[in-house]
Amino acid sequence: MGSNDDNAELSAKQIFTTGEAAEVCQLSQQTIIRCFDSGRLQGFRVPGSRFRRIPREGLIRFMRENDIPVDRLRSGGKRRILVVDDDPQMLELFEDVFSRDSRLDVRTAATGYDAGVVTEQFRPDLMVLDYMLPDINGNVVCKTVRKNQELADMKIIIVSGVVKQDEIEDLLKAGADEFVKKPFNIEKLLERIHALLEL
Repeated sequence: MGSNDDNAELSAKQIFTTGEAAEVCQLSQQTIIRCFDSGRLQGFRVPGSRFRRIPREGLIRFMRENDIPVDRLRSGGKRRILVVDDDPQMLELFEDVFSRDSRLDVRTAATGYDAGVVTEQFRPDLMVLDYMLPDINGNVVCKTVRKNQELADMKIIIVSGVVKQDEIEDLLKAGADEFVKKPFNIEKLLERIHALLEL
């Protein structure tokens, strides 16, 4: 594999050449081309040329089907965290604390809708999700995320100060990995994030 910069670049890519896909999967380029041509690896040809291109989703699916660790797509790159909360002060606090950790790349969203848009583009490894958003409940976001195969590995931590015990159980059933009650100690939350992401 190349340097950390190369790895970080690969981890952020959305479209891969057969050579880049081979590097990520640690297979030969010929193997990647064979899998592409036989339809086992989903992709497309560049119009008017013979170049093959593989979208990130297709590459992740191929890696999962062949038991190739998907975290190779992240090696050297930062772990991506999305914080969804409608309280600007909370977002500022999260950004301030998380951005001090050089292993984390943090984005924020204030509504469920924005969270959906950012998730599609940013592909977070972990989402810190406020239960009560202005446009949608956290459990709906959880269920929506869990229906998307491409986000199967994403961890979800729900934070809230207004959730009853039985609702917490529903959230965990809906796909949340963890529930944290507000107010919380952000340093302790960061420790939980490290544990979930195995940092």
